Amino acid sequence: MNLTFFSSSRTRFALIFQLAALCLFGFALTRSILLIQAWPFMDNFSSDWFYIFGQGLVYDLAFIGYFYIPFVLFFLILPNKWLSRRIVIYIVQAGAFMVLYGFGFCMVAEWYFWKEFNVRFNFISVDYLVYRREVTDNILQSYPVLFILPLLLVFAGLLFCFIRPAVLRTLCVKETFKKRAAIAGLMLLLPLISLGIIDQSQRSLSDNNYVNELASNGPYQLFSAFRNNRLDYRQFYASEDDHDLSIRLKDHVMKGSCVSDKEVYNITRDVRAQGPAKKLNVMLITVESLSSRFLTRFGEKKDITPFMDKWFSQGMLFTNFYATGTRTTRGLEAITLSIPPTPGRSIVKRPDNSRMFTLGKVFKDLGYDTAFLYGGRGFFENMNAFFSGNGYRIVDQSCLTGNEVTFKNAWGVCDGDLYRRAIHEANQACRKQKPFFFHLMTTSNHQPFTFPDGKIDLISGEGKDGSGRLGGVKYTDYALEELMTQARAEPWFKDTIFVVVADHCASSAGKVGLPVEKYHIPLFIYSPGHIPSKEVDTLASQIDLAPTLLCLLDISYESFFFGENILSSDFEGRALIANYQKLGLLKKEELLFLSPGKQINRIILNHGEPVLEKISRNYPGVKELMAYYQGADYVFIHRLNRWHEFPDNLTQNRILPGANI
Repeated sequence: MNLTFFSSSRTRFALIFQLAALCLFGFALTRSILLIQAWPFMDNFSSDWFYIFGQGLVYDLAFIGYFYIPFVLFFLILPNKWLSRRIVIYIVQAGAFMVLYGFGFCMVAEWYFWKEFNVRFNFISVDYLVYRREVTDNILQSYPVLFILPLLLVFAGLLFCFIRPAVLRTLCVKETFKKRAAIAGLMLLLPLISLGIIDQSQRSLSDNNYVNELASNGPYQLFSAFRNNRLDYRQFYASEDDHDLSIRLKDHVMKGSCVSDKEVYNITRDVRAQGPAKKLNVMLITVESLSSRFLTRFGEKKDITPFMDKWFSQGMLFTNFYATGTRTTRGLEAITLSIPPTPGRSIVKRPDNSRMFTLGKVFKDLGYDTAFLYGGRGFFENMNAFFSGNGYRIVDQSCLTGNEVTFKNAWGVCDGDLYRRAIHEANQACRKQKPFFFHLMTTSNHQPFTFPDGKIDLISGEGKDGSGRLGGVKYTDYALEELMTQARAEPWFKDTIFVVVADHCASSAGKVGLPVEKYHIPLFIYSPGHIPSKEVDTLASQIDLAPTLLCLLDISYESFFFGENILSSDFEGRALIANYQKLGLLKKEELLFLSPGKQINRIILNHGEPVLEKISRNYPGVKELMAYYQGADYVFIHRLNRWHEFPDNLTQNRILPGANI
């Protein structure tokens, strides 16, 4: 590439053209490298390559058009007499160098992001910008940053030395404001056209998710995700008449419960237990990234969960259970609110998410000490604000004293430290003769997978000297065993139910639609003398956990849960799974899902390659699919599941007869 080509055009804007050409080359190189990484998932490259590189070029140009707007305006308004000033020369050179360095950093970041998530920048990367402390610490502990950054500095310096003569020649060009305005106007047409015709819909033309991701542009996706952190359901998704879908939703969820049909999607109903409520404590443990595949029961061969493999045979194990989403906040949302995921960001992270009908509120109204215990800083992902706004007492990393913290990394204290604090909190409640409901969220099974030395036979951390994910899972298993050993020695143990469930799987990327196998997680409920030992293979998902747990405790309550009791004889097996755009309903042999652009798709599930096909609104199951997700969107927007805002003809989260403990 002749980098001095544009300088011969005798315009100060030549520098922008030069940097744009370098960026286009870098984007194409990045796309090629990622393509090599994704090669095993390519079906027919001979037909995909034009879309990958052609559509990719369109997104590349769109991003460049947006990115260079301030540079175009700078050269437009800069008077000719200032071109030769030393400060301007330094600023322009520094700016050119920073563009080169920043672009190199972006290429490396995309590689590592793809390596971890198999996608271009998306909502996760937005969180990486918002929660800088946790993410920065995680990056420093996970990647060879101190090697990469200086290397990029050298590379950018060499490239800058190569183009510096052209940069200086550009600053020698004097041109009239009229000429500058004409050139700037033409250059600003690119972002203007991009704004009008380029959006996310152009990156969903293939049935192969990897192909669509490769046809994208990472930085463009980053800013798009930041701008569109909530998708308007009615604008982007296929919808139907609310009254009709409301009737269908009530038929599925309420099972004939008596309630007025005057309010659309109002699924408030009385859930009455058959017997007196059991006065049992509950310790609900949400384990970071505990995919079912890590357990020997589901095919793992490396014996990394020896305790759970044995323990899970001593209680009630749900073997056909699925996470609703791919992020921690999605798992917490589904478990706590029993509501399907809405497109965009989780309700946990949205404003105006307090006083909602939650699992914790049911226990709190029954006199339980209700608390959320998190191994990290609860500011992350807005967890503290969400749980405290919904009646939970908060115990996070900042609440632990120096003596309580034996090990911590970027994401928080080790699981062992969190569990020991949970034991302490349980003892406090026991001394007050108060039942407790504690919802724990762990952090150890998360990159950089570091944990206390000497606990297991694997080495902490990632890289060539660390055990990585395997070590994280095995330490997670060790910490759970330690928790149970300590709990069995406490007086409250015999009256406590332990629930173990994952927030999501360890990875979520897949080739077609929503990769069902990457949503499969364990749900385990344990309490000797209260919970029978058996396996339940009924298809269900995280929104069903709360109703099932309350049923096991024979608690009567007023419900606004979308989920149902899995153990009920009339429960129809199904699971709701989604990512931030695709919204799915999983049945035994197929997955139906909605996508932006008002698309409706079906994946046929069998033991071979999944088959994706487009379907119409009249396909069996589509109305049920739409009822769940359109209903959830309506409920949140219209604040129907707020315990202090029920209509006058309904009670305000009253405790029902038979609920006394």
